[in-house]
Amino acid sequence: MKFFGLPPFHGSLARQIVHPAFLCFKLPDNVSLEEGALCEPLSVAVHACRRGNISPETNVLVMGAGPIGLVTLLAARAFGAPRIVTVDVDGNRLSVAKELGADGVVEVSTNMQDIPKEVETICNVMGAKVDVSFDCAGLSKTMSTALSVTRAGGKVCLVGLGHNEMTVPLTPAAAREVDVIGVFRYENTWPLCIELLRSGKIDVKPLITHRFGFSQKEIEEAFETSAGGGNAIKVMFNL
Repeated sequence: MKFFGLPPFHGSLARQIVHPAFLCFKLPDNVSLEEGALCEPLSVAVHACRRGNISPETNVLVMGAGPIGLVTLLAARAFGAPRIVTVDVDGNRLSVAKELGADGVVEVSTNMQDIPKEVETICNVMGAKVDVSFDCAGLSKTMSTALSVTRAGGKVCLVGLGHNEMTVPLTPAAAREVDVIGVFRYENTWPLCIELLRSGKIDVKPLITHRFGFSQKEIEEAFETSAGGGNAIKVMFNL
C-alpha cells in the first residue's frame, strides 16, 4: 500500500495528481468532496465493524473518542448495533460522542489501578453485556479494560496501535474465550462507505471542526491545529 505524501511518494499537498483509474470511485451528487475525504478514516471503522461482525444483536463498547473512535461509533450504529457506549479520558470528546449518538459515555482515568471500578461503571452504563469492544487507542490500560469488560465468548478488536508492546490480562480473557481480533487499515471498503454517506445512514460532517485555505500560512496553521488536539477532530483544506 502506498500513501501520497509519505516519502518517496509525494502529492499530499498537490493541487492535482495522477492516480490509477481503477482505484478511483466517483462520488454521488449528494456527497461533497469533504465527505468523500472522510471515507478514509471511515473505512477503518467499516473494516473494524466487519471484522467484529457487528449486527443488530451486538452491544458495542468503543474505547477512545478520538477521530477513529468517533467514526467507529457512527459505523457501528449504521451496522445496526442497538447500544453503544464510548469511553475516554477527555470529557469534551465524550460530549461529541454523545452528540453523535452514543447511548452512554464513561470518563476514565489513565491509572491502571482504576480498571476494576471503571469496568463496573461501564457495565452499569451499558445496562447489558458487552458483546464487542473496539480499542481505538491501543494502550495497555484501554486493552486491559476491554478484555475485562467484554462478555465471555465476546470479541475485542484492536483498532488503535498506540503501543507496540502491552501488558494485559490475557489469561483471564482466554479462560472466558474472549477473541482478540486485529484490525489494520481496511480492505474493499470504499463502495460501502460512499453508499453509507449517500443514503444518509452516516453523517460525517459534524466531525469537520476546522477548515483552512491552501496558502503556506494556512497550511502551517492547519497542521499546528491538528497536532495540538484540543477541540480539533478533523481539519480540512479547501482548495
